[in-house]
Amino acid sequence: MNPLATLLLTALAPISWGTTYLVTTELLPPGHPLFAGLMRALPAGLLAIAIGRRLPSGGWWLRAAVLGILNIGAFFPLLFLAAERLPGGVAAAVAGAQPLIILGLGALVLRDRIRPLTAAIATAGAGGVALVVLSPAAGLDTLGIIAALGGVVATAAGMVLTKRWGRPAGVGPVAYAGWQLTAGGLFLLPLTLLWEGVPAQIDAGALLGYLWLGIVGGLIAYTLWFRGIQALPVIAPGLLALLSPVVATVLGATIAGESFTAIQLIGITVVLAALITGQIVTGRAARSRTLHPVAGPASSSPTPTRS
Repeated sequence: MNPLATLLLTALAPISWGTTYLVTTELLPPGHPLFAGLMRALPAGLLAIAIGRRLPSGGWWLRAAVLGILNIGAFFPLLFLAAERLPGGVAAAVAGAQPLIILGLGALVLRDRIRPLTAAIATAGAGGVALVVLSPAAGLDTLGIIAALGGVVATAAGMVLTKRWGRPAGVGPVAYAGWQLTAGGLFLLPLTLLWEGVPAQIDAGALLGYLWLGIVGGLIAYTLWFRGIQALPVIAPGLLALLSPVVATVLGATIAGESFTAIQLIGITVVLAALITGQIVTGRAARSRTLHPVAGPASSSPTPTRS
């Protein structure tokens, strides 16, 4: 597929995730964030496996479990703990550091060289998110900050490992997403039952919200997301993830009637500029590596080693 089309389709995932806050506050029963995460992951994962008609084999059972826990299962509890102890803007601002974390992990795991321009773009994107979501009254909590950072590191590690391990031959993106969603959902299941339980009442609005989170924010979004991670340079999806807090802020202002300031508009402009510049820079770097591969001392093949 055309790289631009792949980029735009991948961007739909964080855009859909930006609706999560509005859906949660307007439609879902309060006090059950883990149950919402479970409903977003497990039913969508089982449906994706049924559609894809493929189960992991061999070492992919362990890999799917690791990726599912990092990308989904561990991320949700840490996200919810951070949300309980931090203002939403602070948690989102911490998440804005993800592209920088991906750069570091990519250098360690994928042996990608950190280019100063790419690091500067990632830093600008994180700063833009901070302008969008932070307010002068934002408070800080040590455990909340640690939880927010833990969630960001978990998903960044999941993205890097998804890029490194790729996808097994003959397995489509729907089945591949289903493995991870199911693994993450199974990880969340005992946590939800022991810690939170099931809401006493689920009305029609809540049912609609769970369907949106599961089908759009789960099955469709993660299928596009994992496919994009494998097709694009590793930093590209990391920058696209910055769209999520921006979309959440815009929806809050346009639908929920929240205030929208000039500083937030500047932040959105900075984020969009970082996104566009980052995709141009990473796209050029990828084309350069394809046209002019750097041969190693023992082999002239540019094919990366899989493990």
